[in-house]
Amino acid sequence: IAMADPLNVIAIDTVTLKIRRQIEVVVGSPHEICQAIEVIYHGSDVEEQHLRDLVETEVGKEEQESVFVEDAAEADISSEVAATKPPVIRFVDLLLSQAVKSRASDIHIEPQERSMIIRMRIDGVLWDMVPPARKMQAAIITRIKILSEMDIAERRLPQDGRFKMKAPGRDIDVRVSVIPTIYGEKMVMRILDTSAVNHDLNQLGFEPELLEEFKTILSQPHGIIVVTGPTGSGKSTTLYSALSYLKDPTKNITTVEDPVEYRLAGINQIQVKPEIDLDFASCLRAILRQDPDIILIGEIRDKETVEIAIKASLTGHLVLSTFHTNDAPSAISRFIYMGIEQYLLASTLNLIVAQRLVRKICDRCKEPLKLSEEVLKRLKIAGEQARDAVFYHGRGCKACGGTGYMGRLPVFEFLVMDNDIRQKLIAGAGESQIRAMSRQKGYGGLLESGISKMLAGLTTAEEVLSVTFTENVKP
Repeated sequence: IAMADPLNVIAIDTVTLKIRRQIEVVVGSPHEICQAIEVIYHGSDVEEQHLRDLVETEVGKEEQESVFVEDAAEADISSEVAATKPPVIRFVDLLLSQAVKSRASDIHIEPQERSMIIRMRIDGVLWDMVPPARKMQAAIITRIKILSEMDIAERRLPQDGRFKMKAPGRDIDVRVSVIPTIYGEKMVMRILDTSAVNHDLNQLGFEPELLEEFKTILSQPHGIIVVTGPTGSGKSTTLYSALSYLKDPTKNITTVEDPVEYRLAGINQIQVKPEIDLDFASCLRAILRQDPDIILIGEIRDKETVEIAIKASLTGHLVLSTFHTNDAPSAISRFIYMGIEQYLLASTLNLIVAQRLVRKICDRCKEPLKLSEEVLKRLKIAGEQARDAVFYHGRGCKACGGTGYMGRLPVFEFLVMDNDIRQKLIAGAGESQIRAMSRQKGYGGLLESGISKMLAGLTTAEEVLSVTFTENVKP
């Protein structure tokens, strides 16, 4: 038996009496023991079976009972009472536990006319889970609203909340959003497992040359660095990793976010609160009076925020932020469309990084795969490269749940604002001209980055094409 404290004779005697056999004690660290317990006794398949057993039990009871609710007030009371019952508490606990074990980023609870759909987003894809018994459904929503400190009587308006849960060896934040639908309240829980997120810039997945380029640009004392991409593409992780790299006792780093996803020691983090008029712009104006060295803006949403970011950059501050565009050059077009002058962009922008997340091939069931001519053509792989390359996919196994994938990794596009591109921008160059110049300087797009990961045997052609489709239609 593995023990963190091999001198704990009471524990040894207790185990010996329970199993009625002599035991041999070996020493293990608490972390290793917790990991072993989680793998052996609390796998996600075990949690799912417990959920199935619980649902079957409650469905059996439901068939023998009929519940009639007189009005909305009684419905509130009924669901609040039911939310404190052991089956509901057990279901919610198992659901959250399974989500953590399955590496899910989100849990979706969606009411239907006569049922409820529960889905988990694992590696960017939604998967159906075991739905609860019908009589438990309202109580499950109420239970989670109680945990999140929401108003359980309010079912007409959207609400947001959060709570913490404990997993073996770590605390996990759960961010909850509720909106009303025609069949009831739809709920999404975002699972924020800080231990599962690596904020080490060196481990983020950059190519060695791009990593050195990124570090060089981060070391500049002023300017704007923008990370762009759709929701869920890993932008926040990239920025947090940049802040971790920049963190230094000699620097004052302040962030303004909506919401604050991860707490970073040694960094001043501000939560936006629109209900009291504490928005990005007002926060930034106040931050500029706080003698900052580095400012992180969670998201650029409007012209006013961009203008304050530009002002901060021009007055000697390094500003980092996120944006929503398809690729790096299109971010410039978006800024211009918002009404920002090109000469201001040229004088303040240091770097634009576009990124996406692709699923990683499961190492346990990885095997070679021959790609069709059509797929190779779409990937723009031809000639000697196509003949010599070895491509892979995941066959599907128990470890990856039959998907062939385990985890995700980023693909990047860099637009480095050097003197040539600055002059081009000031002269009125468009998005396509800037993109062409960046390619001439050796900076590939998202497609090239994805192909590099694919040739390294890390991801599949299907994944690369799914996240770089916009590049395939550009001239």
